Amino acid sequence: MWRDSFRLQLFCLLMAVLALVVLVHNFFQLEHLDDDTISGSNWMTEDSVQHSLSQTAKTTRKPYCGYSQQTLSKREQVEQESLLAAIQWPKPPDGKVAFAQSTDPTHSDFVIVKPSRFFKVGDQLEVLVRMRDFQGNPKQYGGDYLQARIHSPGLKAGAAGRIVDCHNGLYKVFFTLLWPGEVKISVSLVHPSEAIQVLLRLREERPDRVYFKSSFKSGRYSETTECNVCLPGGLPVCNFTDLYTGEPWFCYKPRKLSCASRISHAKGGYLKGLLTQEESLFFQSDVNIKRPILSSGPDSVIVKPKAFTDSSSMDRAEDPTASPSGYYYEDQWRSRTHWIHNFNKSDDITECLQGKVIHLFGDSTIRQWFEYLTAFVPDLVEFNLGSPKNVGPFMSVDLRHNILLKFRCHGPPIRFSTVFSSELRYVANELNNIVGGRNTVVAITIWSHFSTFPVEVYIRRLRNIRRAVVQLLDRSPKTAIVIRTANVQELGPEVSLFNSDWYSFQLDSVMRKMFSGIAVHFVDAWEMSVAHYLPHNLHPNEIIVKNQIDAFLSYVCPLQS
Repeated sequence: MWRDSFRLQLFCLLMAVLALVVLVHNFFQLEHLDDDTISGSNWMTEDSVQHSLSQTAKTTRKPYCGYSQQTLSKREQVEQESLLAAIQWPKPPDGKVAFAQSTDPTHSDFVIVKPSRFFKVGDQLEVLVRMRDFQGNPKQYGGDYLQARIHSPGLKAGAAGRIVDCHNGLYKVFFTLLWPGEVKISVSLVHPSEAIQVLLRLREERPDRVYFKSSFKSGRYSETTECNVCLPGGLPVCNFTDLYTGEPWFCYKPRKLSCASRISHAKGGYLKGLLTQEESLFFQSDVNIKRPILSSGPDSVIVKPKAFTDSSSMDRAEDPTASPSGYYYEDQWRSRTHWIHNFNKSDDITECLQGKVIHLFGDSTIRQWFEYLTAFVPDLVEFNLGSPKNVGPFMSVDLRHNILLKFRCHGPPIRFSTVFSSELRYVANELNNIVGGRNTVVAITIWSHFSTFPVEVYIRRLRNIRRAVVQLLDRSPKTAIVIRTANVQELGPEVSLFNSDWYSFQLDSVMRKMFSGIAVHFVDAWEMSVAHYLPHNLHPNEIIVKNQIDAFLSYVCPLQS
């Protein structure tokens, strides 16, 4: 009898030891997750969706990493393929092209179609752009990235043009003439088609060209390791994938410290030597980056006023996706899709925001809104949260008028200086914690820090944010939600490889499509930066920010008709 009891006790002891070994093994696996472990979870490999994506995007995809793709529903997969197809970019027919055969803005020109025509406000103006290479030969294929605007410097007026690639070296640019007087045309080559192919290659093959780091600390001992959406190689990693959104983020595991000892996130730096010598010729500031293309004839037209029309309504557009979405006149942005009130006095802003909580989520371009409002409205006083400069989170309060203004940066990837780990929040999760209502305002921008990654990474982030936005509007339909689009910026050879306007244009196109049909409002920072006379800047000048704020607040406090 005692032998049976001893055997039973021994069996129980062995089972307990076995359970402990399994528990320790599982914990070890979680903290030392590598590529093989992750590929067996709910993240699928690039190869499993390679065929369907390549058919749509017609881009030779190289494996990004073993966990770059979420398992998508059929609807999500169809949407993603549709989005990738919509931003597909033309390629040179012969693969690699020598620099001498690439697009030269100096040899290229544009002409006004029917320049002698009588123009009046509301008419369409068409311009034909003719591309040539450095030997003066006409280009036979498309794919160049252009920007164009009309402007009247004396009136401080300007509007963006709509560009159509004819895929044969010719481009049509269409402008809507929205004010009377002499109107000038400006066309610029941002990147030749040959440079775009390099940018495509970098986006697909070198998403690691911006790298990040995290600090780990325990007592007096600390370590710093590299982090990213994807970390290649077989080294042990810490898995910081968000439990609610599934957004992946990984850091190489410190040698001596645990993953739980992470205290901060920061930008690590930018990789050098990304281009071959031949490729670098496509990225020269005074040669083929944001260079003007001149007219071979007249570069302006005279526009007559439109007779017998109410001037306040002659520039309106019924279509909310109208091009252009608005224009400058006397340095004030006039939207063609909704009425904008100019909040020129701080009291006007206070009256609009009284009793409201305003959440600003995103990057430094929407932090400019926080800084502008806090500086412009005297009663709005910043409350010192002890946050790192330019990083946040930040908060300003107007106790007298019951206004609370908050800014928080979006979750990684984000190229800010040190962000405390506890402050790394994903926008979708923050939105899920907002009750909402008529006194709640939300503004979001997210684009610049995703430019170095394959577009699928951005689509996944927007999908999570969109889901949270829809849920917020479902429980609180009167919540005002505004999305600030991307904007253009100054470009040089190095910046182009990481933050080119072309990258931003592609992401902005995806964002607009993904949020179309949802009850959100857009502040078109893209056209507001293209159309203005000031030099392009990642962080636009204050007069442009002021116009963005006017558009934003006009959604929050619409004019009563």
